[in-house]
Formats: sequence, C-alpha cells, structure tokens
Amino acid sequence: MTVYYVNSATGSDRNGGTGQNSAFATLSKVESLKLKPGDSVLLAKGSVFNEQFDIKYSGSESAPIKIGSYGTGAAPVIHSSGDGIHSLYASNIVIENLKISNVGGSGIYGGSVTNWTVRDVEIAKTGLSENAGAVTFRSSKNVTVEDSKISGVKGDGFWIEKVNGVKLLNNTVTTANGSTADAVQVNDSSNILIKGNHLDQTHASSPKGVIALVRATNAVVEDNVLTGGGFGISAPAGKNVAIRDNDISGYHGYSWSFAVGLGDQGNARDYDISGNHIHDGAWGVAVSGPSGASYTRTNIKVHDNVFDDLSQAALKVDRPASGSFYSNTIETGNKATSISPAIADAHTFTVKGNHTVANVETALASPVAKTAAVTEASADPAVVAVHDNLKILTDTGDAHRGNLLENDSSDNDTLVLRRFGDETVGKHGLTLTGEYGDIHVDREGNYAYTLDETKLPDHSGHVSESFSYGINDGSSHHSDGDTLTVFIHLDGLLS
Repeated sequence: MTVYYVNSATGSDRNGGTGQNSAFATLSKVESLKLKPGDSVLLAKGSVFNEQFDIKYSGSESAPIKIGSYGTGAAPVIHSSGDGIHSLYASNIVIENLKISNVGGSGIYGGSVTNWTVRDVEIAKTGLSENAGAVTFRSSKNVTVEDSKISGVKGDGFWIEKVNGVKLLNNTVTTANGSTADAVQVNDSSNILIKGNHLDQTHASSPKGVIALVRATNAVVEDNVLTGGGFGISAPAGKNVAIRDNDISGYHGYSWSFAVGLGDQGNARDYDISGNHIHDGAWGVAVSGPSGASYTRTNIKVHDNVFDDLSQAALKVDRPASGSFYSNTIETGNKATSISPAIADAHTFTVKGNHTVANVETALASPVAKTAAVTEASADPAVVAVHDNLKILTDTGDAHRGNLLENDSSDNDTLVLRRFGDETVGKHGLTLTGEYGDIHVDREGNYAYTLDETKLPDHSGHVSESFSYGINDGSSHHSDGDTLTVFIHLDGLLS
C-alpha cells in the first residue's frame, strides 16, 4: 500500500513520488504506474492540473484505491478539454476532497465500474464542448456520491444510466443548464437512494426539471429540497418507488408543471408518495400519460402530504390508474383533486380522509420525542385532532402481525387497534410518540393528545404532526394504514 504525492508547482516527474518532498508533477505520471489495492494518490492543495486523469486499475473491497488531497489551502483543481476524471472497468475507487472545473466533458465519468465512492468533490463549469453530465456513470454497480457540490454546469448535474446500486446523499446541485438538462437524471437503474440533497434549478436555462427518475426499480427519494425547474420529480415509469418527506417548490413555467409526475413513459407500479411539502407550483401529483398508450398505473398511494400555493389541483388523474389519495393536508383556496369522470366512475382511485386548513407553514412533522402534561384534544381549541369521523376500536379476533392499527374493511372511517400477540391493548393503553406530544389510546378506544409546550418552535402560526399506523397481515404482506393528524395553533397557546 503506497501513497503517491503529486504537486503541480514544486513536483517533478523524475521524482519517486512517495514523499511530499519528492512529489510527482503531473497526473499522466501517475497513470503510468500500475496502482495496486490500497494505494493512494494525493494531490497537493493549491495545485492546478491541466489534464484528464485516467484511472486504469482497481482496488479491492477491503483496500480501495483512493484519490484525494494533502496540505493546506484550496482544494487541488483539475482542468481538461476532455473529462476531469475518467475510468472504464475500474472497481473499488474512492475520490475525495478535489475540485474539477472548466472541463469539456464530464467532471467525473465512470463506465462499467463497480464500488465507487465520490465525496467532498466540487464540480463546476463542465460540458463546455458538449452536453454531458457533471457526474456520469453508465453500466455500473454500487456508486455513491455524497457531500459534493455541482454548480453552473452544461448538461445534467448527475447522469446515471443502467446502474444497479445508486446512492446520491447530501449533495448540492445549482443551475444545470442546457436544453435537456435536469439536476439529476437516472435512467434504467435499480436499488436507488436519493437522500438529503439540495437541488436548485431556479435560474437554470433548462426547460426541464429537477429529478428525472426513468424506469427505476426499487427507488427511494427522500428528505431532499427541490426548487425550480419545469417539474420537481418525474418518475414516469418504474416499480416500487417511494417519494417521501421532500420539500418541492417553484416548479412553474408550464401549464403542465408538476411536483411529482408518473405514468407517461411506461408502466408504473407500487408508488408511495408521502410526507412531502408541495408548494408554489402548478399541479401537485400528476398521474397522466399520452392518449392511446396502454401503460398500466397500479397501486399508486398519495398520502400524508401538504399542498399549498398551487395554481392547479393537488392531485391530477386523467388516465386509467388504481390507487388512493388520503390523509393529505390542503391549504384553503387550493383545489384538492382533478380526476377524469371515467376514472371516478370506475372507482379505482379512491379519495378519503383529506383535510383543509386555513394556513400551511411547514410540512407534516415526523414522530420523535416524549411528553409532559395531558390535554384532551376536544377540550383545548388550540389543539385539534383531525380525521373523518374517527373512532378507535379494539379488535378481539385473531392476532395480527404489525401490532398497530389499520382501517376496518367494513368502515373506512374507523381505525381498529389490532391485537398484540395473544392479547389486545393492555390496561394502560397504547401511547404513540410525536414531535411535540403523544397520542394515548385507552382500552375503550378513546384518545387524547399530550402536549409538551417546551418542544414547540418559537414562531407564531401553527405546526402539525402526524401519527401513522400500519400493519402487515402475515405471509400475504398486505399493508394498510391510516393517520391521525394533530394541528397545534401556536397563537392560541403562546400568546
């Protein structure tokens, strides 16, 4: 395991390269070496390299080849008329703490590679001579890009195609320009996690959008902030796709602009769209497609989202589809649904248990903490539990897995507390924890909200939190669920 040093200012290719005082001068010198598993190539901070860096050799899973930096000052910079870093067939590579800018192609290009990690890399002004993804991976496996920054590029921020195992974590993409550019484009890939990113296309010249997730299998898009673009997330075809807990806004410019769209480029199956804050745009969730196409759109669940400041409806369904729109929060003045009469008459896409509020400031909160003093929801006008005709009953039939709550099939407005193993809820009841308080359910199914005012944010208006219940019915793995949402009006509590 050898460490090689490269310094464009003080190094020489006649040096041995294994010490900071005997550093190489060029990346081409490193390319002439046969790097081995566990080797590292460190570029001196403050260095500028005007050449493409080709990675030709592979590390191992336990001993990857690392490309990084050393010293103090600004990150080392790679400029190139081609790609910044380019590789075919190499595996087990880590690239970190570099800057790549003013390159003709991609900042980083990997084709048929395996087990790559890119972290803390800044990429700017790529694709000067052609449209290319600032970070491009094709026909590869297990690619992670994290804590990196992409800005002012020509072409897509990320272009991912035919990759099994994609993780894009906590990155920033600002202004991916070009007639076909998205901040993130993922095609024909599987086992995808896009999480914690800040993607902003507000000032991009592209007429497209923020995330294009095309023909994905097993994908999760969560906890991202998406701004601008012609659309937020286009997931036009795929299977087992979860889009949850994102903030999506500023996607207007076209009458068709949507926060989340699906079903217009192929079959879409098993989508879960939940917990998102969707605002300042045209359509909310659009289930649509071209006329005459025979695509199927099945098991599309849209629930527990917050919609406000939309010029069109929160939900659009204008092509045959099966699914449900439930437990969503919609600000007053926003249209809830636009469902074609034929689909409404077919009763394949149900709408239930949604509610309207006068003002929405935050997305629904996720459960986390504990509580203090008990307040009956019905007794305090500042705390309102919202659910259509909610009753909570105890099921004394056969035991179920999941040990939570599900809709009773005979009454969609009733939540049934399922058995815990061999017994139903105990004499002390069941307590479910939220961010600002608890919901407690007693043996008779009565519920009360426990509020801890010390956990409330220090602003006026209102906040909300949601308690979700679900169940897995044994070997069939059929899931179901419902939600009780509590709105806390801070003006009433804190004034």
